Amino acid sequence: MRNRLRRATRSLRSADRGFVIGSASWPRTAADRGLRQLTVLADHGKLWFAIAGVLATRKGPWRRAALRGAASIALSSAVTNGLGKALLRRRRPAVHLLPRHRRLRTPPSSSSFPSGHAASAMAFTTAVGVESPVLGLALVPLAGTVAYSRVHTGVHWPSDVVFGMALGAGVAMATIRWWPLRASPARPRRRAPALPTGEGLLLLVNPSSGIRDPSAELADRWPSAVLLHPRPGTDLIDELNAHLDRAPRVAALGVAGGDGSVAAAAAVAADRGLPLLVIPTGTLNHFARDLGITGTQDSAAALAAGSAVQVHLGAVRIDGGARQRFVNTAGVGGYPELVRLRERWQPRWGKWPAAAFALLRVLIEAEPLPVLIDGRPHRIWLLFVGSSTYQPRAFAPSWRPRLNDGVLDVRYIRADLALSRTRFIAGALSGALVHNRAYVQRELERVSIEVLGAPTTLAADGELGRTGRVFDFTAHHAVLDVYS
Repeated sequence: MRNRLRRATRSLRSADRGFVIGSASWPRTAADRGLRQLTVLADHGKLWFAIAGVLATRKGPWRRAALRGAASIALSSAVTNGLGKALLRRRRPAVHLLPRHRRLRTPPSSSSFPSGHAASAMAFTTAVGVESPVLGLALVPLAGTVAYSRVHTGVHWPSDVVFGMALGAGVAMATIRWWPLRASPARPRRRAPALPTGEGLLLLVNPSSGIRDPSAELADRWPSAVLLHPRPGTDLIDELNAHLDRAPRVAALGVAGGDGSVAAAAAVAADRGLPLLVIPTGTLNHFARDLGITGTQDSAAALAAGSAVQVHLGAVRIDGGARQRFVNTAGVGGYPELVRLRERWQPRWGKWPAAAFALLRVLIEAEPLPVLIDGRPHRIWLLFVGSSTYQPRAFAPSWRPRLNDGVLDVRYIRADLALSRTRFIAGALSGALVHNRAYVQRELERVSIEVLGAPTTLAADGELGRTGRVFDFTAHHAVLDVYS
């Protein structure tokens, strides 16, 4: 076995040297200068980070591709420079093997194996392709050219480049373990009234939940709709119910705003048996994204076609009081602070980095919360309850493949284990959080949380709500048809 490995190594080195010496006789062309400039441009990932910046200007797959690509470059660079070059020392090709016009002015002096440029190029391209195959294919020629430029300029052997590309692709695919792909949702389709001009539509418009007032645009798109603007300081549910009691005929209820406004409208629509139209104009639009609605155009198409999906709403009763419905998530402990920090940092850093840093800060600063979960004593750092099952199953739950599975997604981080926070962070970084004792994830139809101490605040659908000691959560409390 050892002799075979030695023979394979000698053959590889001979092939490397043969290619470099053979290519030295190629005639001089304009491509020589272009390859030198390209390889310098790709130093330290500058080329790929610039492309990521362009991709990040567009929401959806492009922005996710940019974030996954940037993360893959960082990981591949750490593996290549921190492990590969440190453990597998190899001399770079001798500069005299190639003509002067192809050499770099300041060639690198680190270990030749593997090629960091090739690893970064393939890591970024593969990561982009994971989110958007079309974009990934478009980047393949550029990535291949950057990788080859390292051989053409004499700073790497061909095998350095091949192994670097394989390493980069592997790192990019490994990110799926921590950051699973967002699959196409599978939901039963429903029929709802088709209202192309908005006739029979009562549309709640909450300008305070977004960065601008969309009233003029919505009135132009649905001229027959009735637009309702809430009065400052009033309860949205009370105002909607009061208007519906006076309205002659309403076929559907609409809401233009963020998740807090949507939750209020959803509660009223469920009570009244009305289909709900969601127009994402708020700062938080997680529910709309789970519906597959990215803007007003999507909402208009669904309303005109009468196309809807069935949604189950979660509910919570605080200290035995009135039941409060939620469309996305609710939580106690450090969760309210996590929500506040994540939403404050998300516009600047993106969702995943903001969620990670918010969680880290909460875990560092939070005090353990003693609670009874269905009557059993626990100490936790934070507790998350989702309406329907969220993905990924481990760190940073962010989307739902179904909105009507009739369960609560209950997750909490234990504080009653030695080094529980360290265990949780290690599990999150290793991608093995599902099997981590410090992290609990269960799917339940109902759960009761009793706080053993001072009353704590409930965060629901991105907004801080009432305080209390006993929180009774229920799944599948109401069924709602939502245009999608």
